[in-house]
Amino acid sequence: RICGEFFSCGQAKRKRKWPIAFHESFQIIRSKTMPGFIDGIIAEYKHECTTTRKFLERLPDELPEWAPHPKSMTMRRLAVHVAEIPGWAKETWSLTEFLIYSATFKPNEIATREELLTFFDEKVAAGLDAMKSVKDSDFMTTWTMKWDDNVVVSMPKIAVMRGFVLSH
Repeated sequence: RICGEFFSCGQAKRKRKWPIAFHESFQIIRSKTMPGFIDGIIAEYKHECTTTRKFLERLPDELPEWAPHPKSMTMRRLAVHVAEIPGWAKETWSLTEFLIYSATFKPNEIATREELLTFFDEKVAAGLDAMKSVKDSDFMTTWTMKWDDNVVVSMPKIAVMRGFVLSH
C-alpha cells in the first residue's frame, strides 16, 4: 500500500478496493525516466501560446488606440497585455512573491505588430526556459502577488499557472 491510497476496480458490481501498489495493471510508482506533471503543463502552455500567436498575427500593423469604453484598455494595451502573459510563467516558477509598485509600474509600450510578435516570442521562450527546472514538489508552493504591499492573490503555483497564465 502506498500512502494509504486505494484504487477502485471500476466495476459496478465489485465494490472491493485494491491497494494501488498491488493492482498489477497499473504503474503508479514514478521512475526517474517517467515525465513529471510539468510536462503536461508545458504541452498545454505550448498549445495556448500557438493559438495566442495566431491571434496576435492577425492584428493590424499599427496597433490602434481605439477602446470600446473610456474605462477600457485600448486595443494596443490589450494586445500587449495578451503578449506578456506567457512571460508570467517565469515569475510563477522562479519566485514565491511578486511585487508591483504603482509608483514605478510602467506598462510595456509597443507600437507595431512586428514588435508585438517579437515581444511575445521572447516571453514564451522565457516561460519555457523557466519550466525546465520545475519539480513536482514545486506545484503546491504558495505564490503571492502584491500591489503596493497589498496581497492581491496568494495560492499554489499550479493554480497560478492554470488560472492566470494558461487561462487568463
